[in-house]
Amino acid sequence: MFSNIRIVLVETSHPGNIGGVARAMKNMCLENLYLVNPVNFPNSEATSRASGADDVLGKAIVCQSLDEALQECNLVLGASARSQRYISWPQVDSRQCGELVASNVHKEQVAIVFGRENSGLSNEELERCHYLVNIPCNPEFSSLNIAAAVQVICSEIFQTVRQVDEIEKADEVEYATASDMDRFYSHLEQTLIEVEFLNSAHPHKLMRRLRRLFNRARPDKRELNTLRGILTEVNKKTKI
Repeated sequence: MFSNIRIVLVETSHPGNIGGVARAMKNMCLENLYLVNPVNFPNSEATSRASGADDVLGKAIVCQSLDEALQECNLVLGASARSQRYISWPQVDSRQCGELVASNVHKEQVAIVFGRENSGLSNEELERCHYLVNIPCNPEFSSLNIAAAVQVICSEIFQTVRQVDEIEKADEVEYATASDMDRFYSHLEQTLIEVEFLNSAHPHKLMRRLRRLFNRARPDKRELNTLRGILTEVNKKTKI
């Protein structure tokens, strides 16, 4: 589900931050970590801070340039704390980032790029991005540790991609057709008359309510077959 997403760190100076990022990624089922000219990696502190995400660190790809890290990527988002006033570029917040990634992740390679701890991404690096990503937070204290920033954005991606997948799976359900429902309502009415729950002379008022109930439920074909099976068993018992 998340194999098309890569997290790219540019010139990270502290190995502990690389480990913290690896841990944040694994929390959210992301595993593709690209490191552009890390100052100190591999390093035992990175492994310690990863706290069990050693597999993410172990297969991290070290690159000599950002262009190398972005090879084959169709959608690139750069994390930036800079205001839109200072750089004119398409910008999304962290939640919109999750939605954007979710809508593209099954058909494109996506990269989220994070800059240096002290200076972020340069203008030239930001120009390689389709969108800038900003994390809404306290305007008087907006500096986030890089691992925390990765955690926030990965969490938004994780939640939104899962929601999209659940919706797509729901869309694969074969719902009962109008004809299926009409046959069910006829069967239900006949059965309720047989067990004397309905007055055969005036069944319509209660049946209208039951129709509203089942229409709200919107049963799929399997569920409707189960209901029809229950009614059939009731029919058998009433004829003994």
